[in-house]
Amino acid sequence: MLHMNETPSVCKIIPFQMEILSRHREYLSRWIEAGLPMGVCDADVFSASQREPGLSSEYIVIWVRETPDPAYKVFSRGNKWIVVDAVREHQLGQFSSFADALNMVRPVLPRPEKIVAA
Repeated sequence: MLHMNETPSVCKIIPFQMEILSRHREYLSRWIEAGLPMGVCDADVFSASQREPGLSSEYIVIWVRETPDPAYKVFSRGNKWIVVDAVREHQLGQFSSFADALNMVRPVLPRPEKIVAA
């Protein structure tokens, strides 16, 4: 039972969030270069205007040949990478790796095959 001078302990939950690291930027550069013949025009990393718990503080915008406006937006939510159709604001998928998210946009870099036990 709590007494008047006692306060209940407060537990703050800090949501897990991945950030865009230098290795992601390097992979993005290689992906853009490999994707140029397939219609990838450019991509850039932007800082989020408002910080939201569980979301990365930065996001990637991707331009493709088919539209002058940004076509895709990639960001992390918790431990997943989210790909959004930037024109229609529709989520296209959630992926466990950054490479898988970019592969959904344009499969231009070889992905390691999953090893299956015989």
